[in-house]
Amino acid sequence: MVLLADVVLVLHFAYVLFVVGGLVAIWLGCALGWRWVRNWWFRVLHFAAIGFVAMEALVGVLCPLTLLEDWLRPGEDTETGFVQRWLHALLFYDWPLWVFTAIYLSFAGVVALTFILLPPRPRTGRA
Repeated sequence: MVLLADVVLVLHFAYVLFVVGGLVAIWLGCALGWRWVRNWWFRVLHFAAIGFVAMEALVGVLCPLTLLEDWLRPGEDTETGFVQRWLHALLFYDWPLWVFTAIYLSFAGVVALTFILLPPRPRTGRA
């Protein structure tokens, strides 16, 4: 079960990296002329990823990845592995829920504004 919990933790980190790193990549890529950052599917999936997190926070639903990891680690008080310890330190903070809701909604707003100001290329139909 601990191995599965570690897999969930790594997937959770990858999700956060996609959301945060994706926005940085979009800004940087648009400035440097990287075509892939204007890919329609990438941008829609990126927008949907942060939109899902923002809606969870807005309606008061806890993250399913966090709940799954907690369920897979019953009674475990401390992180023992190097990767686990660092990923937990990067992902989890002891702040009030309203702070996370404000952060997620603000970040979603920045992503939405980026989607408008630096739009993806239109989808092309197949001939």
